[in-house]
Amino acid sequence: MDLYEAIKKRYSCRNYEQKPIEQEKLDRIIEAARLAPSAKNLQDWRFVIVTDEKIRREVAMAANEQMFIASAPAIIVGCSNSDYAMRCGLRISSIDVAIAMEHIALSAVAEGLATCWIGSFHPEKLKTILEIPERVEIIEVMPIGYPADKETHRPREKAEKIVCYNKWQL
Repeated sequence: MDLYEAIKKRYSCRNYEQKPIEQEKLDRIIEAARLAPSAKNLQDWRFVIVTDEKIRREVAMAANEQMFIASAPAIIVGCSNSDYAMRCGLRISSIDVAIAMEHIALSAVAEGLATCWIGSFHPEKLKTILEIPERVEIIEVMPIGYPADKETHRPREKAEKIVCYNKWQL
């Protein structure tokens, strides 16, 4: 599958088959994340891959009881312990982890899998469940697995509405 196909095919999956993900696929997906760009090449992302059923349920509970998360055979929790900020003042942690997580999402599609971005969770609860140190920031939670639902795509804005050239014209 080429990159543009994966981008068009990706959607937020909320129902997963009860089928484990082959380790080779997970390894390729994590390799895609590892190759993501990062500010100053710090590569300060860290990932916790949760496959244990009991822990997946606990993670789903800590994500505001979004129990569909637990139906995925794996959950990838993207973290960072960087407090480095860019000149514009934004901390790089969220940006760099988000780039790596999107590499995960797109490579998952290429492997016949689906994901869902989860931004609603209680970080302190997740840190306790996953034994993540206090200094580490949890940026994202992403269930991953074989989709059991029908691929659905929400309407997207037309390019003319979101892009201008040379000067702001929107």
